[in-house]
Amino acid sequence: MEHPLCDCEIIHEDIVREVQSRQLDSETYISLATLFKLFGDATRVRILHALEQHEMCVCDLAALLGVTKSAVSHQLKSLRLSRLVKYRRDGQNAYYSLADDHVKKILDLGFEHIFE
Repeated sequence: MEHPLCDCEIIHEDIVREVQSRQLDSETYISLATLFKLFGDATRVRILHALEQHEMCVCDLAALLGVTKSAVSHQLKSLRLSRLVKYRRDGQNAYYSLADDHVKKILDLGFEHIFE
């Protein structure tokens, strides 16, 4: 099956100029790509989905996912540095939750897309 190819330089110069005027700086695209990379790991997505439902500690997340506490902590660090999760301390325990409603929306839209 052949894919259609353009054999010219530009057809719709006005459209190209319009879209080009709305392009963002490269760093913004890199930041967005980095954000989406975090959703590219099933364990991290499972953690986010669990935290969408309830605030949880590392021990409970490890038990839920069937992985080590070290593995969960490693993933939570990445998620925390990217501001996808936050935590609060209660004595010696740290309880994690989604950082804000944007994270929930991203998850919900992703699930909606794959289930349609």
